[in-house]
Amino acid sequence: MTAPEPSAEPFFILGIETSCDETAAAVVGDGNQVLSSVVSSQLDLHARFGGVVPEIASRAHVELLSPTVAQALVEAGKEGPQIGAVAATVGPGLASALLVGVSVGKALSLVWKVPFVGVNHMEGHLYACFLHEPELELPLVALLVSGGHTLLVHMEDHGCYRVLGTTIDDAVGEAFDKVARFLGLGYPGGPAIDRISASGDPQAFDFPRAMEREGYDFSFSGLKTSVTRYARAHPEADVADLAASFQRAAVEVLVSKARRAVDDTGAQTLCVGGGVGANTLLRRRIAEVCEQDGVATVIPTPHLCTDNAAMVAAAAWWRMRADGPTSLEAGVDPNLRLA
Repeated sequence: MTAPEPSAEPFFILGIETSCDETAAAVVGDGNQVLSSVVSSQLDLHARFGGVVPEIASRAHVELLSPTVAQALVEAGKEGPQIGAVAATVGPGLASALLVGVSVGKALSLVWKVPFVGVNHMEGHLYACFLHEPELELPLVALLVSGGHTLLVHMEDHGCYRVLGTTIDDAVGEAFDKVARFLGLGYPGGPAIDRISASGDPQAFDFPRAMEREGYDFSFSGLKTSVTRYARAHPEADVADLAASFQRAAVEVLVSKARRAVDDTGAQTLCVGGGVGANTLLRRRIAEVCEQDGVATVIPTPHLCTDNAAMVAAAAWWRMRADGPTSLEAGVDPNLRLA
């Protein structure tokens, strides 16, 4: 997939993201000009349950999406006739949540008589890196880490991906959430562990690093179990130390495999995308090893790492030029794969 020739007038895409518990809309021009990016969080709705409740998430999307889209258009200074296409996440994610965004996206494409583009959520996280650095050179290796996914991807060209590794059990973000919940740190677990780890000793406990030197697949279930078992057997253990030691183990596995993938593929750039990409230790360690290895690194700002619709619109700009519009008869795919 090659970049189209620039035109005098930017091509604006309205992006919609409702794959999980964030209701988001954004307007992006030519795949990299973010005119607006609005996110309506549902954290307060799910916090008391310790995780996302699909039924609550989908009902909240129904209530929040229209005003969120309206706000994105107002902030961008655009109206329907000025939008060239509407994009929405079609998977992976929660089926009922995805249906809300896709239904609204298709309806708007019909009303405005513009194409509809279905976007893979993980491809969106990858293209957040291009929003951060539009001149990003290919090929590259991307570490995509979120609550539901842990992927190492070799991107040879736009739309051309090879998944090097994935998780065989818990995604790293899921492990963060489960450990945080067990330690009483609340939801979402990633930011909670990140915060309390700042006051803990990451060397206090030596938790296991499963498969660290074995291929590119990941396993975080054993690490999670080791932390919870130790905490249960030693209630006197300092929570900050437990969190910091867990975080160190998880990050070291991610960095080790990503670093090796860059070396093995010969890529000159390592990118990080997904909500766990906002973790301060991961961001610091990735930057450090890339500097040591003479490799470029791109880690989007935290608000572009977490779920947002700007990344959906950015991915759609490239996807539309590769495959054209998505049929309005196409449905959602909760288990959609990147490659």
